[in-house]
Amino acid sequence: MQLETSRAWIEIEGKNIEHNIKEMKKILSSKTKIMAVLKADAYGLGAQEIAKKLNALGIFDFAVATLEEGINLRKSNVIGNILLFGYTPIEFLPLVQEYDLIQSISDYEYAEKIEKLNLEKKLKCHIKIDTGMNRVGEKYNAFSRLKKIYTNQKLEILGTFSHLCTADSKELEDKQFTEEQINRFNTCIKIIKKQNLFIGNTHLQSSYGTLNYQNFQYDYVRIGVLLFGIYSSFDFYKSISLNLKPICQVKARITSIKTIEKGETVGYGRTYKVKKKSKIASVSIGYADGYPRLLSNKKAKVLILNQYAEVIGKICMDQIMVDVSNIKNVKIGDIVTLIGNKPKIKVEEIAKLSDTITPEILSRLGKRLPRIYKE
Repeated sequence: MQLETSRAWIEIEGKNIEHNIKEMKKILSSKTKIMAVLKADAYGLGAQEIAKKLNALGIFDFAVATLEEGINLRKSNVIGNILLFGYTPIEFLPLVQEYDLIQSISDYEYAEKIEKLNLEKKLKCHIKIDTGMNRVGEKYNAFSRLKKIYTNQKLEILGTFSHLCTADSKELEDKQFTEEQINRFNTCIKIIKKQNLFIGNTHLQSSYGTLNYQNFQYDYVRIGVLLFGIYSSFDFYKSISLNLKPICQVKARITSIKTIEKGETVGYGRTYKVKKKSKIASVSIGYADGYPRLLSNKKAKVLILNQYAEVIGKICMDQIMVDVSNIKNVKIGDIVTLIGNKPKIKVEEIAKLSDTITPEILSRLGKRLPRIYKE
């Protein structure tokens, strides 16, 4: 037993990333490139290692949320374009240039501040268009303001993009709104082009936009969660189901086994009472590692010796308890799979029981869980 797998850890399967990219390319035009979205440390799975794997697979376009995330990729020698989705304070834009990153321009006011800076060279950027999500971006119909952005002499414009906010819904109203967003984006692009302004590469679809709206050809699709072989939720709409393979497994070890009598309780608050004489195991992972406390007494399952066992009682900071009464030959040190492939415990199941989505589950996996990268 190695120290890094002595308590709890995450295993990342590189070959499954390659498989998932091949699956995605089946539904893409040969002219459309994948922009891999690796924000929040690649949804908690390790942006630097995954980006290097993607480089080896021919992916050279990336997106992250923050300046620090972009710098970390560059420091690990990741090759290609790295777009920063998030806001970078004006005083840190020289770092964007130093590390050859690409800044998103959120609106005219931000572009105007850049125009007043004494930068040594033009700032590489993509222009964000707000087509109705009303989060960030210059409004799709604010053409006088947009023209000032596109003619800003301090900007080297490499792309133009927007974001679909209901592309994962099958409700008619949401579908209609998505179509309206697409029309707004396309119309905006046409009007800007008519003014002989350079818009760069275009991108509108993220993972669910790519699955559900395929009659449009932009230069990029932004793929995040699908790269990792999972969907955001069981409930989200997808018109196409790809043969994806999850790339991560979360594992821990049994640290204690004890037999308790009928009527005894387990864990904080005595919220779980056994109905018969039972064998209970403690497992070395908890909510400080990202295993949601909301799973307390929700009948969540784990795998031990290829058999399912139920999580009981309240999730602790560093431990969980499971009922192993029906598992023969179980012993201290045995591996417990909390998210895994053979048999399956899907992260979508964990998300559903926790009343959230899979990106939140993955991105909250704790830093004290070593990431083990396997080919």
